[in-house]
Amino acid sequence: MSQPRPLTTTSTHDPLIHVKQLTHTITTRNQRLTILDNLTFSVPHGALFAINGPSGSGKSTLLNMLTGIDRPSNGRILFSGTELRARGENELARWRGTHVGIIFQFFQLIPTLTALENILLALELGGGNGLPRKSWRARALVCLEQVDMQEYALRLPAELSGGQQQRVAIARALANDPPVLVADEPTGNLDSGTAHQVFSLLIHLVEQGRTVIYVTHNPTFAAYASAGIDLSDGRIVRERNAQARLTARGGTQP
Repeated sequence: MSQPRPLTTTSTHDPLIHVKQLTHTITTRNQRLTILDNLTFSVPHGALFAINGPSGSGKSTLLNMLTGIDRPSNGRILFSGTELRARGENELARWRGTHVGIIFQFFQLIPTLTALENILLALELGGGNGLPRKSWRARALVCLEQVDMQEYALRLPAELSGGQQQRVAIARALANDPPVLVADEPTGNLDSGTAHQVFSLLIHLVEQGRTVIYVTHNPTFAAYASAGIDLSDGRIVRERNAQARLTARGGTQP
C-alpha cells in the first residue's frame, strides 16, 4: 500500500482563520470544566491543518467551534475576516452549507439513500451553491468521480466497505464546492491500508487548492500536516509552523 505523498509549501497568504483567546467551559453537576483553555492560532489558506492530541484533549470540540456548530464561552473566531459569533444560527447554517464541507469518522451517510442520493441531499440542504436544480445530478456524479466512486453511485451504504463509505462521505462534503473541508478522525474507523488511501485523497484535495482541517490522534497522519496544533487537556502544547498553499513536489517523508 503506497503512503500519502509528502507536501511542501510554495507561497504565503493571509490566514484563512484566526482563533484568538478561545475558551470553552461547561458546567456539570455543579462542577465547571474547561474544555478549551485560551487557544490562539491561525489556519493558513490552502493548508493541510492537523489538530492532534489524545482522546479528551478537546479536538472535536474545537472543530465544532471552527465550523460554528458550537459557540465558545469566550474568545473570537474570524473566518475570512468575519467573526462567527456575529452570525445568527440560521445565517451560520447557510454559511456552513456553502463554505464548509464536514467529514465524519463514522461516515453518517443516510442508510436508505444511495451514494448518489446522499450527495443530492447535501446539494438540497446547501442550496446547490447557485447551480440550477437540473444540474445537481451531474454535479453529484462529478463529486463521486473525484473520489473514484462513480461506479457505485446507485449502491446503498450497507453495500459499500468502510473505505468506500468514507469516500462517498468526502464526495458529499464536496457537493456544494466549499473552499474548506473539516474532518473529524476521518481515518479512525478504517484499517491501516484504507486509512492511507483516504488520507492520500485528502492531500490531493489540498493540492487542488482547498483547505483541509482534520482532527487526529495518530502521530503518523499528524506529521503530514503543513501546519497544525497539538492539544493536551484543552491547551496548545505545540504549534507547527503555519505555512500556506501546498504541493506534492519535494519534501521529506515524515
